[in-house]
Amino acid sequence: MMDQKTNSTTSLIRTKSDQLVETMAAALAAMKSPLSSGDAAASSGGLESSGNLSRMSSRRLAAASPGRSSGSVGKNTHIRKSRSAQMKFDLDDLNSGAALSRASSASLGFSFSFTGFTVPPDEIADLKPFSDDEIPEDLEAGRQKKKLHSEPTLPIYLKFTDVTYKVVLRGMTSTVERDILNGITGSVDPGEVLALMGPSGSGKTTLLSILGGRVREPAPGGSITYNDQPYSKCLKSRIGFVTQDDVLFPHLTVKETLSYAARLRLPRTLTKEEKDQRATDVICELGLERCQDTMIGGSFVRGVSGGERKRVCIGNEIIINPSLLFLDEPTSGLDSTTALRIVDTLHEIAEAGKTVITTIHQPSSRLFLKFDKLILLGKGSLLYYGKASEAMVYFSSIGCSPLIAMNPAEFMLDLANGNVTDISVPSELEDKVQMGDPEAEIKNGKPAPAVVHEYLVETYETRVAEIEKKKIMNPIPVDEEIKSKVCSTKREWGASWCEQYSILFRRGLKERRHDYFSWLRITQVLATATILGLLWWQSGSDNPNELQDQAGLLFFIAVFWGFFPVFTAIFTFPQERAMLSKERAADMYRLSAYFVARTTSDLPLDLILPVLFLLVVYFMAGLRMNAGSFFLTIVTVFLCIIAAQGLGLAIGATLMDLKKATTLASVTVMTFMLAGGYFVKNVPVFISWLRYLSFNYHTYKLLLKVQYEHISHSINGVRIDNGYKEVGVLATMVVGYRLLAYLSLRRMKLHPGA
Repeated sequence: MMDQKTNSTTSLIRTKSDQLVETMAAALAAMKSPLSSGDAAASSGGLESSGNLSRMSSRRLAAASPGRSSGSVGKNTHIRKSRSAQMKFDLDDLNSGAALSRASSASLGFSFSFTGFTVPPDEIADLKPFSDDEIPEDLEAGRQKKKLHSEPTLPIYLKFTDVTYKVVLRGMTSTVERDILNGITGSVDPGEVLALMGPSGSGKTTLLSILGGRVREPAPGGSITYNDQPYSKCLKSRIGFVTQDDVLFPHLTVKETLSYAARLRLPRTLTKEEKDQRATDVICELGLERCQDTMIGGSFVRGVSGGERKRVCIGNEIIINPSLLFLDEPTSGLDSTTALRIVDTLHEIAEAGKTVITTIHQPSSRLFLKFDKLILLGKGSLLYYGKASEAMVYFSSIGCSPLIAMNPAEFMLDLANGNVTDISVPSELEDKVQMGDPEAEIKNGKPAPAVVHEYLVETYETRVAEIEKKKIMNPIPVDEEIKSKVCSTKREWGASWCEQYSILFRRGLKERRHDYFSWLRITQVLATATILGLLWWQSGSDNPNELQDQAGLLFFIAVFWGFFPVFTAIFTFPQERAMLSKERAADMYRLSAYFVARTTSDLPLDLILPVLFLLVVYFMAGLRMNAGSFFLTIVTVFLCIIAAQGLGLAIGATLMDLKKATTLASVTVMTFMLAGGYFVKNVPVFISWLRYLSFNYHTYKLLLKVQYEHISHSINGVRIDNGYKEVGVLATMVVGYRLLAYLSLRRMKLHPGA
């Protein structure tokens, strides 16, 4: 029985192997004499029966293959490799069974375990026609993507020497000066990726912000040059800065986000179509085609994944083809595969002649090995600067080596924190511990973190620092003409003022239409209108003495549409502060264009809900049945809304703190309501001026005029005038409150160096 089974198995193995050999022989013969379309069809039909088993085996074993990833990427790569592998073999080797076996293995991308032999991995590797670098893949999306094309860009050599930064902490009784950075020195050239690494609070983000020109006050110490030139505002158009937080509008799609950025930031010499095409190219370069029509999303809005959102942020910056690209922890919160994809993207950007600087918190070993240069910080001091690949050699040379297998980044972060668990201790520190130095010993017999930190800083300064400073002093390989381009004094905008206004206006409409037309807000307005209509059902009359109740309805309308916009508008600038700061720091638009677009884009949306409200209340309550009166009522309410909205904008822009702004707005609106002329008729003289500041008072008087001027000149103790004064005061409030809000934004200096 055993012999029969063995013979059967051997027969099956030979049958499968023979089928594979026949398949390869036929394929190579077909390549030697190209077939016509009809012959090709016949040939494929003839091979169908003999190739079925081979294809079924391929499908079964592909899932267990240790080679390329499965899915659509693996399939496409497999097809390309199999064809190229078939073409690589010389026809003279067909008589060799070993050659055919290797050809079959290479064409299928794995070893045949069922044939009883295994092709060595180095032989398979030799037969691969393409390297991984030649087939860029979107590891997250599972599809191939276009390689980042190399555009001509101004090469910038960044050098920084003895960079220091201090902040002043003011307490109730004393003032303390704290050092954030202590003498950081380094450089990075075009085509390189510099990683800033260190534990939390070590000064990574502060150093990145200083190098990117984002910190101007208090002024940092030391020397920072860009092609041997100091920082100037014109460098903003050559710098891309990706913040740690993904600051994006949640209701815009990926394509809309990048298109608006292209229209605002790219030079005026390009047409709108060319700018949109640039946005499309960036989408393809970053592998975002699959999600280009998906909303970005946010806390309460479903959208793209974290890796895709981070790539959109990178796309926002590389869309202008920057010479310098700064990124603050671009891999935080991402899985290892997505993080690797982000770092690969940074390398592709650097290969296009750009200078890339990024902070990194705790990279995997694969990520760490991809960086060209490394700066290791600890408590604001420099612990290492040099090639990332030589960092472990340096720390070994000073007596610090891992005692167990350890991720290099994890090892260095432990050192930066002063944690020497599972790390060999230098002899100098061991001597301190053995001598019983109380400052150098802790419970487990290891040196204290402060002592380890001091040793690392002193060792770097004595062994490496001076050598690196001398290297940085070497002249850069750039002629004077390129150097002069860095310090050009002309500040150029990507669009004219009118174009900026138009783009921001459309963007604002698209972003906020979801908030304005949410079912909750519409239900709130319609429910309030219905309740008011039922309470004042057909309360109209031509008798002045019977209009007391209906006058109360008009006052409530004035209060409601004064209260509602104020508490909506106070959130405008505090909530958009991060976005405004980010975009203004990149010189995307003028502050005046943003402010006018932001305040006017709300007006069409602000008009719709009041119209729905009045359509319900006006006819249910039986107000004056006249087309002119109806439209004048709408205009009066709309004037009240934009005046109240201006007050909310002014309070929000002045305080920039939601709690303080809400408290001040509550007190102000309540005061205006009480002084509105309905609750108190005889106001004391010394405080009677307060009512003239109340938009509720002027709106109430205008509504009384529109409804009852044909009946009486005084309703409920309020005299009805011609209304011009009230309109003028409300118009002044509309302009005055907004001017105050704009000046407050100017005074706040939302971005450093504005």
